[in-house]
Amino acid sequence: MDKTVLSPEQSLLLITETIEETKKRFEENGFIYIFWGFLIFVVTLSQFILLQLELKKIIDLEYTIRSWPGFLFPLGALYTYIHFRKKAVTHKWPKTIIGNILASLGGLLGINLMILAFFFGPQLGEAFIPVFLILMAFWTIISGVSIRFKPLIFGGIILNLIAFIPFFIDWQYHSLIMALASVVGFIIPGILLKKGQKQEHV
Repeated sequence: MDKTVLSPEQSLLLITETIEETKKRFEENGFIYIFWGFLIFVVTLSQFILLQLELKKIIDLEYTIRSWPGFLFPLGALYTYIHFRKKAVTHKWPKTIIGNILASLGGLLGINLMILAFFFGPQLGEAFIPVFLILMAFWTIISGVSIRFKPLIFGGIILNLIAFIPFFIDWQYHSLIMALASVVGFIIPGILLKKGQKQEHV
Protein backbone atom coordinates (compact mmCIF):
# COMPACT_ATOMS: atom_id res chain seq x y z
CA MET A 1 0.00 0.00 0.00
CA ASP A 2 1.38 3.39 -1.06
CA LYS A 3 1.74 5.60 2.01
CA THR A 4 3.32 8.56 0.21
CA VAL A 5 2.44 11.81 1.99
CA LEU A 6 1.67 14.64 -0.40
CA SER A 7 2.57 18.21 0.37
CA PRO A 8 -0.26 20.80 0.35
CA GLU A 9 0.96 22.01 -3.06
CA GLN A 10 0.99 18.47 -4.48
CA SER A 11 -2.48 17.78 -3.07
CA LEU A 12 -3.85 20.97 -4.63
CA LEU A 13 -2.23 20.08 -7.96
CA LEU A 14 -3.72 16.58 -7.83
CA ILE A 15 -7.21 17.97 -7.11
CA THR A 16 -6.88 20.52 -9.93
CA GLU A 17 -5.76 17.83 -12.39
CA THR A 18 -8.67 15.59 -11.36
CA ILE A 19 -11.15 18.41 -11.91
CA GLU A 20 -9.62 19.25 -15.29
CA GLU A 21 -9.68 15.62 -16.43
CA THR A 22 -13.33 15.34 -15.38
CA LYS A 23 -14.15 18.61 -17.11
CA LYS A 24 -12.57 17.38 -20.35
CA ARG A 25 -14.68 14.24 -20.13
CA PHE A 26 -17.82 16.36 -19.66
CA GLU A 27 -16.85 18.70 -22.49
CA GLU A 28 -16.41 15.71 -24.78
CA ASN A 29 -19.95 14.74 -23.82
CA GLY A 30 -21.45 18.21 -23.65
CA PHE A 31 -23.74 16.88 -26.31
CA ILE A 32 -25.26 14.46 -23.77
CA TYR A 33 -26.79 17.49 -22.03
CA ILE A 34 -28.05 18.68 -25.40
CA PHE A 35 -29.38 15.21 -26.21
CA TRP A 36 -31.29 14.87 -22.93
CA GLY A 37 -32.43 18.47 -23.10
CA PHE A 38 -33.97 17.92 -26.53
CA LEU A 39 -35.39 14.54 -25.48
CA ILE A 40 -37.11 16.03 -22.43
CA PHE A 41 -38.26 18.99 -24.56
CA VAL A 42 -39.79 16.74 -27.24
CA VAL A 43 -41.44 14.36 -24.74
CA THR A 44 -42.96 17.04 -22.51
CA LEU A 45 -44.04 19.28 -25.38
CA SER A 46 -45.67 16.26 -27.06
CA GLN A 47 -47.49 15.46 -23.83
CA PHE A 48 -48.70 19.06 -23.58
CA ILE A 49 -49.96 19.02 -27.18
CA LEU A 50 -51.70 15.67 -26.69
CA LEU A 51 -53.38 17.02 -23.59
CA GLN A 52 -54.49 20.18 -25.37
CA LEU A 53 -55.91 18.16 -28.24
CA GLU A 54 -57.99 16.37 -25.62
CA LEU A 55 -57.47 12.92 -27.07
CA LYS A 56 -59.26 11.57 -24.03
CA LYS A 57 -62.50 12.62 -25.69
CA ILE A 58 -61.69 10.60 -28.80
CA ILE A 59 -60.47 7.38 -27.23
CA ASP A 60 -60.85 6.02 -23.76
CA LEU A 61 -57.09 5.65 -23.16
CA GLU A 62 -56.39 9.18 -22.05
CA TYR A 63 -53.60 8.46 -19.54
CA THR A 64 -51.94 5.88 -21.81
CA ILE A 65 -52.00 8.14 -24.88
CA ARG A 66 -50.49 11.06 -22.99
CA SER A 67 -47.82 8.78 -21.55
CA TRP A 68 -46.68 7.35 -24.87
CA PRO A 69 -43.98 10.00 -25.51
CA GLY A 70 -42.50 9.09 -22.09
CA PHE A 71 -41.40 5.72 -23.46
CA LEU A 72 -38.64 7.61 -25.29
CA PHE A 73 -36.86 8.02 -21.94
CA PRO A 74 -35.81 4.37 -21.53
CA LEU A 75 -34.58 4.42 -25.15
CA GLY A 76 -32.62 7.57 -24.35
CA ALA A 77 -31.10 5.88 -21.29
CA LEU A 78 -30.03 2.89 -23.41
CA TYR A 79 -28.49 5.20 -26.02
CA THR A 80 -26.64 7.13 -23.29
CA TYR A 81 -25.20 3.91 -21.84
CA ILE A 82 -24.00 2.72 -25.27
CA HIS A 83 -22.59 6.15 -26.10
CA PHE A 84 -20.54 6.39 -22.91
CA ARG A 85 -19.26 2.82 -23.28
CA LYS A 86 -18.01 3.59 -26.80
CA LYS A 87 -16.49 6.93 -25.79
CA ALA A 88 -14.70 5.36 -22.82
CA VAL A 89 -13.04 2.87 -25.17
CA THR A 90 -12.20 5.20 -28.07
CA HIS A 91 -11.06 8.16 -25.94
CA LYS A 92 -9.46 6.08 -23.17
CA TRP A 93 -10.63 8.53 -20.53
CA PRO A 94 -8.75 8.31 -17.24
CA LYS A 95 -11.15 7.36 -14.43
CA THR A 96 -11.40 10.05 -11.80
CA ILE A 97 -13.25 9.91 -8.51
CA ILE A 98 -15.28 13.01 -9.46
CA GLY A 99 -16.20 11.55 -12.85
CA ASN A 100 -17.22 8.24 -11.28
CA ILE A 101 -19.35 9.96 -8.64
CA LEU A 102 -21.11 12.17 -11.21
CA ALA A 103 -21.71 9.22 -13.55
CA SER A 104 -23.11 7.14 -10.68
CA LEU A 105 -25.32 9.98 -9.46
CA GLY A 106 -26.57 10.62 -13.01
CA GLY A 107 -27.40 6.95 -13.56
CA LEU A 108 -29.09 6.61 -10.17
CA LEU A 109 -31.07 9.80 -10.73
CA GLY A 110 -32.19 8.67 -14.19
CA ILE A 111 -33.37 5.28 -12.95
CA ASN A 112 -35.30 6.80 -10.04
CA LEU A 113 -36.92 9.47 -12.22
CA MET A 114 -38.13 6.81 -14.65
CA ILE A 115 -39.49 4.69 -11.77
CA LEU A 116 -41.31 7.76 -10.43
CA ALA A 117 -42.68 8.60 -13.87
CA PHE A 118 -43.93 5.15 -14.83
CA PHE A 119 -45.11 3.82 -11.47
CA PHE A 120 -45.78 6.68 -9.06
CA GLY A 121 -46.92 9.59 -11.23
CA PRO A 122 -50.56 9.37 -10.12
CA GLN A 123 -49.58 9.26 -6.44
CA LEU A 124 -47.40 12.36 -6.80
CA GLY A 125 -50.16 14.15 -8.69
CA GLU A 126 -49.50 17.85 -9.27
CA ALA A 127 -46.21 17.63 -7.34
CA PHE A 128 -44.75 15.28 -9.97
CA ILE A 129 -43.16 17.92 -12.23
CA PRO A 130 -41.75 20.00 -9.33
CA VAL A 131 -40.17 16.88 -7.76
CA PHE A 132 -38.77 15.88 -11.17
CA LEU A 133 -37.26 19.35 -11.73
CA ILE A 134 -35.80 19.70 -8.23
CA LEU A 135 -33.99 16.35 -8.51
CA MET A 136 -32.64 17.30 -11.95
CA ALA A 137 -31.55 20.70 -10.59
CA PHE A 138 -29.56 19.04 -7.78
CA TRP A 139 -27.61 16.91 -10.24
CA THR A 140 -27.02 19.83 -12.62
CA ILE A 141 -25.71 22.08 -9.84
CA ILE A 142 -23.51 19.32 -8.40
CA SER A 143 -22.10 18.67 -11.89
CA GLY A 144 -21.40 22.35 -12.43
CA VAL A 145 -19.70 22.77 -9.04
CA SER A 146 -17.64 19.59 -9.53
CA ILE A 147 -16.16 20.70 -12.85
CA ARG A 148 -16.24 24.42 -12.03
CA PHE A 149 -18.49 25.29 -14.96
CA LYS A 150 -20.68 28.31 -14.17
CA PRO A 151 -23.31 27.85 -16.94
CA LEU A 152 -24.21 24.46 -15.43
CA ILE A 153 -24.41 25.94 -11.94
CA PHE A 154 -26.60 28.85 -13.09
CA GLY A 155 -28.68 26.52 -15.26
CA GLY A 156 -29.25 24.26 -12.25
CA ILE A 157 -30.21 27.18 -10.00
CA ILE A 158 -32.71 28.48 -12.58
CA LEU A 159 -34.01 24.92 -13.00
CA ASN A 160 -34.53 24.75 -9.23
CA LEU A 161 -36.43 28.05 -9.25
CA ILE A 162 -38.58 27.00 -12.22
CA ALA A 163 -39.51 23.87 -10.24
CA PHE A 164 -41.76 25.94 -7.96
CA ILE A 165 -43.73 27.60 -10.78
CA PRO A 166 -46.07 24.60 -11.31
CA PHE A 167 -47.48 25.13 -7.81
CA PHE A 168 -48.95 28.44 -8.99
CA ILE A 169 -50.40 27.40 -12.37
CA ASP A 170 -52.92 24.88 -13.67
CA TRP A 171 -51.59 21.30 -13.90
CA GLN A 172 -52.32 21.20 -17.65
CA TYR A 173 -49.38 23.56 -18.23
CA HIS A 174 -46.87 21.65 -16.10
CA SER A 175 -45.39 19.74 -19.04
CA LEU A 176 -44.89 23.05 -20.86
CA ILE A 177 -42.89 24.32 -17.87
CA MET A 178 -40.83 21.13 -18.06
CA ALA A 179 -40.09 21.78 -21.74
CA LEU A 180 -38.90 25.30 -20.91
CA ALA A 181 -36.77 23.99 -18.04
CA SER A 182 -35.02 21.49 -20.33
CA VAL A 183 -33.82 24.36 -22.53
CA VAL A 184 -32.46 26.39 -19.61
CA GLY A 185 -31.04 23.54 -17.53
CA PHE A 186 -29.64 21.22 -20.21
CA ILE A 187 -29.61 22.49 -23.80
CA ILE A 188 -27.99 25.89 -23.23
CA PRO A 189 -25.28 24.63 -20.77
CA GLY A 190 -24.66 21.66 -23.11
CA ILE A 191 -24.11 23.96 -26.08
CA LEU A 192 -21.73 26.10 -24.02
CA LEU A 193 -19.80 22.99 -22.94
CA LYS A 194 -19.42 21.87 -26.57
CA LYS A 195 -18.44 25.39 -27.59
CA GLY A 196 -15.76 25.45 -24.86
CA GLN A 197 -14.34 22.17 -26.15
CA LYS A 198 -14.17 23.42 -29.75
CA GLN A 199 -12.44 26.65 -28.69
CA GLU A 200 -9.77 24.66 -26.83
CA HIS A 201 -9.01 22.71 -30.02
CA VAL A 202 -8.68 25.81 -32.24
